[in-house]
Amino acid sequence: MPEKFIIKTSMGDISIALYDDTPRHRDNFVKLVGEGYYDGIRFHRVIEGFMIQSGDPLSRFDEKRMMHGTGGPDYRVPAEIKHPNKKGTIAAARDNNPQKASSGSQFYINQADNGFLDGEYTVFGVVESGIDVVDAIAAVETDMRDNPLKPVTIETITPATA
Repeated sequence: MPEKFIIKTSMGDISIALYDDTPRHRDNFVKLVGEGYYDGIRFHRVIEGFMIQSGDPLSRFDEKRMMHGTGGPDYRVPAEIKHPNKKGTIAAARDNNPQKASSGSQFYINQADNGFLDGEYTVFGVVESGIDVVDAIAAVETDMRDNPLKPVTIETITPATA
């Protein structure tokens, strides 16, 4: 049975389920949620018709705005590339590394079918409800770095109750 979570954002709730066949990414996400790692983190990269990205702890701070997108824990998660980048799927962000290892904390939610990313990024979950919230976040006004002008924040991520 897949792990399920509620991402409570400043714009509404997104319910997600994590795939069982990407256990390293699933377990890393579960660990970070358990530590409260994502609480107060912003969506720092938002591109309408493409995706919304979060998971950088530096995004909590306005004074570090030019560094948003560069932070995270000091480890990578080995690639588990198995699923396509379809609308509503959740994938791990990564820097340019030949192993395609993922960021330790940053993730994005596809707002469209992004097949050109297939085979490049680990997709490890899917939105079960709240895609309207993803669409609303994707539509906010952004600066030249695709960072929302008004912060869009993950308030908490909690396990979904049955």
